[in-house]
Amino acid sequence: MALLRPAARRARGDLDLEKIRIQFTLFSAFYSPLISTMSGGFLKAEGLEPEWSVSPPGVSALAALKDGTAHVVQSALSQGFTSLDKGETPEAVHFAQINEMDGFFVTGRKPDAAFDWKKLEGAEVVMFKGGQPQAMFRYACYKAGIDFAKLKPVCPGGAAEIDKAFRDGQGQYVVQQGPYPQQLQADRVGHVVAQVGLQIGPCGFSSLAATRDWLKTGMAKAFIRAYRRTRAYMTATPAAAIARAQKPYFLDIDEAVLADCIATYQKLGCWTPHVEITRAAYEKTLDVFEYNGQLKQRYRYEQVCAAPPAVD
Repeated sequence: MALLRPAARRARGDLDLEKIRIQFTLFSAFYSPLISTMSGGFLKAEGLEPEWSVSPPGVSALAALKDGTAHVVQSALSQGFTSLDKGETPEAVHFAQINEMDGFFVTGRKPDAAFDWKKLEGAEVVMFKGGQPQAMFRYACYKAGIDFAKLKPVCPGGAAEIDKAFRDGQGQYVVQQGPYPQQLQADRVGHVVAQVGLQIGPCGFSSLAATRDWLKTGMAKAFIRAYRRTRAYMTATPAAAIARAQKPYFLDIDEAVLADCIATYQKLGCWTPHVEITRAAYEKTLDVFEYNGQLKQRYRYEQVCAAPPAVD
């Protein structure tokens, strides 16, 4: 009989699983490649037992790497820019992509098959007050040929507050990640009229980050093996099957809505099979932050990113 490697034996229950601590900055279906490492059983197949959390509002998940409460976190390349702008060397590096496209949607009050971005000028738009979500949206407005200064931003807080504000009647439009917009449609509160990512194109939107020391460990190698298989699963598996596995992580979202959201992201091309952060995607992210005046200089790829752990 063929011998099982230790990871397979642990996954089968013959040995204790090794706990891997994962933290999200935001938790949504947009980050399905990381969620599916857990819901699809890919981490357990490598002998890893995931323990996940979401960083407190206003706190970067990178703080969990610094204090040792997380091994790997969902983050964004712009976190590296923030440290470099202060003259500091980032303590964490970004070693794999999660999303290679912006995953925000523009939702209006009514269906609008003839929607044009010009309609946002003069309108109240519920959105994030700052950070990467607004930087990307401002760049999308620029690419769409409209003046962001002519919008009337309504910024009530985080994702839940934004959703509640629109449901309570604030704003003519709202800018959100999935699956919030799809749930608005299902509840007949709003209708998706545009996708921000289509204006921007491929970019390094969100990524996985860790310390350089952790990336040298056996756990990191086991993680990246699981993550590579998850990426292939995300593009080859029907959205309904992915949603069914993920449903326990989204108790307040209808399964059909979750499947609709995942299918939309698959079609948009957020989850390409490769795990590496490409240089082209990195450069586009620099373009976005340079346009917004939020970049002191165009930092080298190696100052922010690292290659995924090499595996046997």
